[in-house]
Amino acid sequence: MKDITGGEFPGDFRNGALDFGWDSFDEETKLQKRAVELNQGRAAQMGMLALMVHDKLGNVENFFPN
Repeated sequence: MKDITGGEFPGDFRNGALDFGWDSFDEETKLQKRAVELNQGRAAQMGMLALMVHDKLGNVENFFPN
């Protein structure tokens, strides 16, 4: 596995294989996109937590019927 160090920011695991134009954005746009991505990740974590809670409560079938 390739050692990926020295990224632009913590969690920057780009290895040159994919290029979505990140380097062409200005710093303000990069910060905004990073904040959006963090918020979407947090929302996904809350959704998974809600599913786990309802699974323990025994009423997941109300949300996902067979």
